[in-house]
Amino acid sequence: MNSSAEHLSPNQRAWRRFRRNKLAVLGLILVSAVVLSVFSWPYVSQPEVIEKLPAALSGWIHHPDAHAETQFDKPGATNLLGTDVHGRDLLSRILAGTRISLIVGAIGALVSLVIGVGWGAIAGYVGGRTDGLMMRAVDILYSLPSIIFVIVLMTTLDGFLTQWVRNEVIKPDWMPTLRFAALFVGLGAISWLTMARIVRGQVLTLRTRQFVDASRALGASDFHILTRHILPNTAGVIIVYLTLTIPAIILYESFLSYLGLGIQPPSASLGSLIADGAQQINPVRIYWWLLVFPSTALVGTLLALNFVGDGLRDAFDTKADRA
Repeated sequence: MNSSAEHLSPNQRAWRRFRRNKLAVLGLILVSAVVLSVFSWPYVSQPEVIEKLPAALSGWIHHPDAHAETQFDKPGATNLLGTDVHGRDLLSRILAGTRISLIVGAIGALVSLVIGVGWGAIAGYVGGRTDGLMMRAVDILYSLPSIIFVIVLMTTLDGFLTQWVRNEVIKPDWMPTLRFAALFVGLGAISWLTMARIVRGQVLTLRTRQFVDASRALGASDFHILTRHILPNTAGVIIVYLTLTIPAIILYESFLSYLGLGIQPPSASLGSLIADGAQQINPVRIYWWLLVFPSTALVGTLLALNFVGDGLRDAFDTKADRA
């Protein structure tokens, strides 16, 4: 490491390494642009806002649920990405679907974070038989096909919800919310295993360090040592894996929505939009834009997120000597 960077903190050196990674910076710019676009679009596409925009913009900004008279309209000046089977603007639908996919990915990753960090930290800090039992449970769950587990979970839950609606245990209006919550829990439940292993390994290393022994000698409790000294020193690794978990969960959700087990109409995610586009591919006529544009949006979003995750992983690598 050169002398000019010796005075920098580890986080500052990590940020410097991240900025030197051109793909990571490009990914961060793309992710920021996508997040800004998808979360501002509901407000921009309101009728009262569209009326105040210049004519060059107001002509192709549409509300995602607004229906037009023209179905399967090709991409053009009025609808930049064309329209779907119901005459809805595909650009607005893609932005709305990307927003839902990002929300599912972020919340699913947070569920993975809470379960994985808690499980791994306890196993690594306590050690002994407790560590062995907890990690054997992780090994057993690892042996199960994760996507099959989520499919079975969603199918079983859907059956229970349908039966509860028939028996008037819950109201029909609660179905979408409960489905959404189950999707978060199911996707988070299959994504915390690697997080738990990573955190456990870090805690096993840090619990033998001198600053932990010093805190214990001063009378600090195990909870205080774990939350104030050990876990903060694993934050870099946790952030890196959390960033890489989000695109994985988005991909899981897209696959489930493609199968019809994820986001249900009238809401849409990128997976359900791709499924709708695939249904319109037939020997008579191919509405290519319904499949190409949602697929491109999904691939671009996942690539950008992975670029950021890979850049963070390299930036927080303590063995790197590039600062």
